[in-house]
Amino acid sequence: MSKKKANLIFGLIVLLFLVYAARFIERTSFLIEGERYFVLFDDAMISMRYAKNLADGYGPVWNPGGERVEGFTNPLWTGIMALVHLLPLPLSKMSLPVQILGALILATHLYFVKKIGDELTDNPFLTLPAVFLTAFYYSLNNWTLQGMEVGLITLFISISLWLVLRNLKRTTFSPAPYLIMGLASWVRLDASVAFLAILLFLAVFDPQHRRQHLIWGISLFVGFFAMQTLARLAYYGEPLPNTYYLKMGGYSLFDRVQRGLIVYGQFVWTMNWFLFLIPFTVLLTRLDRQTGLLLFIFLAQSAYSVYVGGDAWEHKGGANRFISVAMPGFFLVFVLALDLIRQAILNFAQENRAWVQRLTQFALLAIVVTSLFSFNMLLELDSFRKWSTIKRPIFVTGNEEHTHTGLDVRAITTADASIAVVSAGAISYFSERISIDLLGKADKVIAQGDPRPIRGISDDQDFRPGHNKWDYAYSIGQLQPDLVVQLWSNSEEAMPYLENDYVVIKVGELSMYAKKDSPNILWENIP
Repeated sequence: MSKKKANLIFGLIVLLFLVYAARFIERTSFLIEGERYFVLFDDAMISMRYAKNLADGYGPVWNPGGERVEGFTNPLWTGIMALVHLLPLPLSKMSLPVQILGALILATHLYFVKKIGDELTDNPFLTLPAVFLTAFYYSLNNWTLQGMEVGLITLFISISLWLVLRNLKRTTFSPAPYLIMGLASWVRLDASVAFLAILLFLAVFDPQHRRQHLIWGISLFVGFFAMQTLARLAYYGEPLPNTYYLKMGGYSLFDRVQRGLIVYGQFVWTMNWFLFLIPFTVLLTRLDRQTGLLLFIFLAQSAYSVYVGGDAWEHKGGANRFISVAMPGFFLVFVLALDLIRQAILNFAQENRAWVQRLTQFALLAIVVTSLFSFNMLLELDSFRKWSTIKRPIFVTGNEEHTHTGLDVRAITTADASIAVVSAGAISYFSERISIDLLGKADKVIAQGDPRPIRGISDDQDFRPGHNKWDYAYSIGQLQPDLVVQLWSNSEEAMPYLENDYVVIKVGELSMYAKKDSPNILWENIP
């Protein structure tokens, strides 16, 4: 295949992806009273609330004028969201530029997947299947197009890997990959895992430039980490984000790793364990630094996912946010391994070699298409309908419900009202009310408390990162919100604080608890 023809096919894949992304974004929107709303995944809407407050001049805080708590883990991405909030758009459309930016980031990322592939092989045919698998990988698309910083981190990792592979091939050194990964750590702190993995790998397998790697890598890592930490200490008074204490504090290493291994095993099984093992066959036949680096990054991200106990949304299937960023490298080595197997078959075929070559090329393409179904769990009808956008993507039903709730809460409360919520993103963002986060993402007291097993919540495990800490005595009994919008696990524990001082009201389809005689409840607006 000529390089010109390969570039033409690459352009077609990018174009198809952009069409798919536009359709995907449209399917995340919904109508409320005739107005179309674009809303991100609820965790991203938490960042959007911080971004809105920053753009409005209150600083990166959860509640305007309230305590400074870093309830987000993506400072640079939140800063980008703040810039979006300077646009003259209504709240119903404010998420759309973030989604469009995510689509453009993913499209740009495909170019660097191709560039990495070009460093691995001289055959442009091998790069295109990996680009195709990346372009239509549901997990990466879903996290990014629903507003998470995953796509930007993936882009930074891929740019860094391309630069590293180019340097290895040319036997040169450049600090550029470490600078890019330093920026990635500002997007999200745990991008430091990929930063350190690259540094460790090159310090071992690029002995010619080991000294430069250690000096530049360690210096830039410490520098970027120190600047972020000092800024956090100065503004929030904590060395780490509040969500770190929420998700890591109080959990034993054994409990985290145990759950991490279980959910990682489920991930491998659902994507097809046989296909999962194929990339690692290159270690038997092609032991070089280029493919070894890509696999090492994937394994490092996998190990980190296990270490932290996985993500909160493992029951939705697919790669979580920690693993998704390394999947493009996995796909590249996967296709390369398939071609090595194809070459081995050709070497055995002494007769009819041309016929066997055409057959093995067709088989490689067939396996790639089949793997697209396996990696995205498309053999399940529901997963296929979501991947194809016939059905709305995951989380969108919840996004719509939370947006409805936020608007309803705004209609029955004054601007000074305080509300207690579980799904803290869209409800708080659209209600524009003082919000008490029952699960502690934006509350230091809850985040630094003791974790508890979840009970009575369907489809949840006892241990679900970010969802195992709550204290009704503090959040309701002490803080006394005007409106308790939602309750979490063990809701009966909240009753002593609700029975005497609150009355049950019906708001839309939900039952809420309104504080008796509260001047911040618009009682006349309650049906």
